[in-house]
Amino acid sequence: MVKKTGRPGYLQIADELRERIRGGFLAPGEPLPSTAQLAEQFDASLSVVKMAMGILRNEGLVVGQQGKGVFVREDDQLAQDGDLRAEVTALRNAVQDLTRRLEQVEAVLHTPEQAPARKARG
Repeated sequence: MVKKTGRPGYLQIADELRERIRGGFLAPGEPLPSTAQLAEQFDASLSVVKMAMGILRNEGLVVGQQGKGVFVREDDQLAQDGDLRAEVTALRNAVQDLTRRLEQVEAVLHTPEQAPARKARG
């Protein structure tokens, strides 16, 4: 059931379904309940449920098959996403390291003793 917490209902539904998928309560390849069933289960409108499903699709947790329903992505698809997340994390760490090193170089270049002597005008 969607709670009146100030957090939009579609986000609450997406959170709940995400937890079910990651917790193994919805297995890879398993169909999710229909939009109507989810709307009844969460006491929400069809449009709110559809918005929640859109979030899960965008996150790559579920895939829709026209005329068949929405299914939890297979493990190999989720594993590939995990590999991409690891790569993105490694890239972020590398950028942070380079940023820190650049700041150190800039700090050395801008210290008064390292600045080139200016010629006096006269």
